[in-house]
Amino acid sequence: MTYGIATRKVDAALERGRLGQRVNREEALALAEAAPLNELLEAASEVRDQGKGKTVSFSKKVFIPLTTLCRDYCSYCTFRKDPGQPGAHFMTPEEVLALAEAGRRAGCKEALFSLGDQPERIFPEAREFLTKQGYVRTLDYVAAMCELVLERTGLLPHANPGVMDGAALDKLKESNASVGLMLENVSARLMRNGLPHANAPDKVPSLRLRTMEEAGKRSIAFTTGILIGIGETMEERIDSLLAIREMHEKFRHIQEVIVQNFRAKSDIPMAAHPEPSLEEMLRTIAIARLILGARMNLQAPPNLSYGDFPQLLDAGINDWGGISPVTKDFINPEAAWPQIAHLKNETEARGFKLRERLALYPEFVLRQKFFSPRVREKLNQLSAADGFATEANSESEVSTSRAQTI
Repeated sequence: MTYGIATRKVDAALERGRLGQRVNREEALALAEAAPLNELLEAASEVRDQGKGKTVSFSKKVFIPLTTLCRDYCSYCTFRKDPGQPGAHFMTPEEVLALAEAGRRAGCKEALFSLGDQPERIFPEAREFLTKQGYVRTLDYVAAMCELVLERTGLLPHANPGVMDGAALDKLKESNASVGLMLENVSARLMRNGLPHANAPDKVPSLRLRTMEEAGKRSIAFTTGILIGIGETMEERIDSLLAIREMHEKFRHIQEVIVQNFRAKSDIPMAAHPEPSLEEMLRTIAIARLILGARMNLQAPPNLSYGDFPQLLDAGINDWGGISPVTKDFINPEAAWPQIAHLKNETEARGFKLRERLALYPEFVLRQKFFSPRVREKLNQLSAADGFATEANSESEVSTSRAQTI
């Protein structure tokens, strides 16, 4: 492609994006290859402002790591453990409730459940624990723990239990405000030997897309996203974002898309793998905004960009994700959450208003078929008329909250 042709394609793609005409695959590739970063960021910010204005949201959550046992061996993961390893654990109902209650006392409104995929499939220790608790599948156990937290604490569960079938999603909808599963990447190439998903049977892209589809059929508000820097190409990132867009166009259930960057850790097989640069992160987020359009909630975790996190606003995000005043990020334990007061200051310094949301985004709070009557009751207690968290609670908590590390 000659310079002149490339420039014309970039200019046309940027103009389409600014006009609210979401870019196609060819245009996204042109932007990735040839768009000046400043122009790309400017266009993405304009599109974000068209759909979201100057409001940037976050959710005040407690992070519940239900089990670190997992049958997948992703090369970048430090969360998962085998039985007998330090940190290998299945939380009891008493432990779950105690942690959730600590979150409630700190003003949290979301209980984020993270856990390994189907550990009972390969570990007798997992099967033994589940049997003692009266369950066969981890998916059934997490549903029961979500029920417990909803009823006993009033926190809104958001479960991320991995690949889910229809029966599991039906159970989770009874107690969850929303459910999540990172697509990570739509490319099956990453499952080849020597690549990050080689020993991860639950990372088959078609299985993860099927979970997203089953959630859509059930009108479950869904969180998904991509993980960048694990060996994928920009073309594969774009294809993943397009797959998410296509799924949302069919069911209108994707409530947020996360662009998450790989961070190297000393105890993972990919310890020496290079991390994506800030520029690469900004470029990917901006392209995501132009692919997904003005109305999609686009998030990037602030703790994974450390001191550079305010710059992520320049790329078109409108959400910081979950921030916890009581628990660390168990998936990325080396990366502390920013204090909510600091997050507020940095967000407002760039001309935005920081607002607390719930586990369910405001536009979904106002929909009736996306949650059970019990979840509706809790939403009514926690949400303002516009679907955000009630201002009386969120404003006072911003000034007093501090990120801690349970």
